[in-house]
Amino acid sequence: MELFLEALEPGEGARVLDLGCGAGRHLEALRRAGLAPVGLDLSAELLRRAAAEHRGAPDADAPRLVRGDMRRLPFGTRALDAVASFFTSFGYFSTVEEDREVLREVRRILRPRGGYFLDFLHADHVRAHLVPEDRHEVSGRTVVQRRRIEDPFVVKEIEISRPDRETPETYEERVRLYEPAELGSMLREAGLRPEARLGGYDGRPLEPCSERLVLVGRKA
Repeated sequence: MELFLEALEPGEGARVLDLGCGAGRHLEALRRAGLAPVGLDLSAELLRRAAAEHRGAPDADAPRLVRGDMRRLPFGTRALDAVASFFTSFGYFSTVEEDREVLREVRRILRPRGGYFLDFLHADHVRAHLVPEDRHEVSGRTVVQRRRIEDPFVVKEIEISRPDRETPETYEERVRLYEPAELGSMLREAGLRPEARLGGYDGRPLEPCSERLVLVGRKA
């Protein structure tokens, strides 16, 4: 959050969209920073959890929560001051064009000079340090995660076993491994001028060994 505030410098009361907010863990930090956060996610269940976190708070303090598709954002043109995609909430669609649609929508809803903060995987680090499998216990359940590279995606299979069920639940997620230069070009094509390319939450420049790729773009 400190990096986001330093990189974008949103003013007091700025309307900031957490794009793919999930259960809303960043919304409270945005509110405490003096901003007016809005959370958007496709999952109704995660939005219910986010709302529960703020139940009882004054209406003026509670973040606005919206269910929607990030390829067709339900906000007016030039309605927001900043947009943040925290912790790899980008790159899950099947095609590059769908990801381009997201970036074009981000530009549309941003006011002039509005900023976009994209926190993403660093493809080189993922390929070099991929953990093929891990397992751990969560609330009496055994969770096994298996990972592999199927260029241009990193694929994670999740298997959840419960004592009261014979058959485990299985899920799969795929994230496209964009190269830094490729993502920078996509931002420019969408009308978001890249201002910074960072390699971690400490704000250091991107290096081959960096774990994260953080891009900051600005609407012209």
